[in-house]
Amino acid sequence: MTLPEVILWQELRGNRTGFKFRRQHPVGPYVADFCCLSAKLVIEVDGQTHGGVGGPERDQRRDEFLKTNGYGVMRVRAVDVLGSVEAVVAAIVSRAALPLHHASHGPPPRSGEE
Repeated sequence: MTLPEVILWQELRGNRTGFKFRRQHPVGPYVADFCCLSAKLVIEVDGQTHGGVGGPERDQRRDEFLKTNGYGVMRVRAVDVLGSVEAVVAAIVSRAALPLHHASHGPPPRSGEE
């Protein structure tokens, strides 16, 4: 694990956030940096290697696979973890707390119902 991943793991581990996260969790052919199974949320910490040759394309393929398999994907920058891990954790918790299916995405009301 990279230093930003270690720092973030210290904040996410042990159900401290109200959500149980796993680190280095396999999802299909990929290994997620962190995964909250109850929220179906994958957290990826993006460092320098993600911007290198082939990195963005590789990340896009990975994100598409995860989304196709029902996971939300949240990418956080390593520099943000190093700068303010508290703000990153707050954003992660906020995202994990969102319902997977919003009422606005459900079927339209039947005639006479609103």
